[in-house]
Amino acid sequence: MRQHDPIVAIASAAGRGAVGIVRVSGNALGALAQALCGRALQPRRATYLAFRDARGQPIDQGLALYFPGPHSYTGEDVLELQAHGGPVVLQLLLARCLEAGAGADPATGRPCLPGLRLAQPGEFTERAFLNDKIDLAQAEAIADLIDASTEAAARSASRSLSGAFSAGIHGLRDALIALRMLVEASLDFPEEETDFLHQADARGQLSRLRQALGAVLQQARQGALLRDGIEVVIAGQPNAGKSSLLNALAGAELAIVTPVAGTTRDKVQQTIQIEGVPLHIIDTAGLRASDDEVERIGIARSWEAMAAADAVLFLHDLTRAQTPKYIADDAEIESALARKLPPGVAVIDVWNKLDCVAAPDESAAAPTPASTRPAPAPRPTVQLSARTGQGLDGLRRILLDVAGWQSVPEGICIARARHVQALQMAAAHLEQAADQLQARGSALELLAEELRLAQNALDSITGAFTSDDLLGAIFARFCIGK
Repeated sequence: MRQHDPIVAIASAAGRGAVGIVRVSGNALGALAQALCGRALQPRRATYLAFRDARGQPIDQGLALYFPGPHSYTGEDVLELQAHGGPVVLQLLLARCLEAGAGADPATGRPCLPGLRLAQPGEFTERAFLNDKIDLAQAEAIADLIDASTEAAARSASRSLSGAFSAGIHGLRDALIALRMLVEASLDFPEEETDFLHQADARGQLSRLRQALGAVLQQARQGALLRDGIEVVIAGQPNAGKSSLLNALAGAELAIVTPVAGTTRDKVQQTIQIEGVPLHIIDTAGLRASDDEVERIGIARSWEAMAAADAVLFLHDLTRAQTPKYIADDAEIESALARKLPPGVAVIDVWNKLDCVAAPDESAAAPTPASTRPAPAPRPTVQLSARTGQGLDGLRRILLDVAGWQSVPEGICIARARHVQALQMAAAHLEQAADQLQARGSALELLAEELRLAQNALDSITGAFTSDDLLGAIFARFCIGK
């Protein structure tokens, strides 16, 4: 049972720093603390002392903190040694912990902490989950808080870590269990004259539950967007201004810009944020027929990036919009987009170099080459100047609309794609349950099964499900011996 082994690891980031932390989690860490610190530690109080090696010589001086379980992060005893943040010092402390764990306790003659081993990635948080200190969604929020790339994402992850997202899931789950309880009671006692479902307004309960689930799902979609953002590829003919647009959006000179066609040979990527939403912008090689082997490889990678993107900025050059060859080449790219892009990839038409055309009019419709094959549906279109920044705000707004952002960051909790998928699955099962409840003469067993599957989907989010949960709720709410 490796999950019961005591574990140790360096808990601070790799590299040099002012302070570094070595963390130990297990049961009965008193002997280990005595061996490392030379004294017993008072619970939850920082003690400044020397950390000593096996000969009693100091390795470093710092703070030692001891948290007896279950009142600790992992639910087990936790010992934290805060030393100077040099990599060598921390490695010495780590090795000393392993050595002391295997060493004999003077009081008993047995090892101080038998089985002490290096922790696996995420194992401290895993133990917090296994010991019911946090649920699965909160455990994921810890990683999301660390990895947050925007302030809005960090705040949303903090809300999830505090349990706000889990509370919403638990509220849905409780309402679903109450509804399942009614259905199960009707199945268990068909001879009863009381119609449990009708008397308790099962249809109304299910309708309200579906509405509440829809609201949580919408919030989760926004939370997942804050966490993952969207991937946007800038594509088009050479010299349309793709690299200039990347630089303008990023606010920095990231890509080389020259009048020479084919300057960009490979992908250049930068993450920006718009209203807290991360956008991973990728500049690609210009799309054209080429005899250059390196350029052809770059163009192939451009198409690969577009196929994996959430949105493609199809960049057009306003200064060449009426040139026959340019029109024909744009039409060829348009045809290739239709063939090669998956259905879910949004395409946005961006007409660049607005500052170079005579009498620019932002309100005017963008030109549409006559030879370009019409799109199946109207696509978002914007005119701008990557050089001056004119029209960039309109592009940013379009990108947020394509992403599905609703500008409601306040109160949103961070979420993951699996949370959204689980909620969608639960919504689908509740829809099937509503159909079963609506149909006259339908089997209650099918209704009960759809509700059970919906609960399983919700419980997969927090990791909390046992087959005894429903049974306990039935016995607590109903008088079985009536």
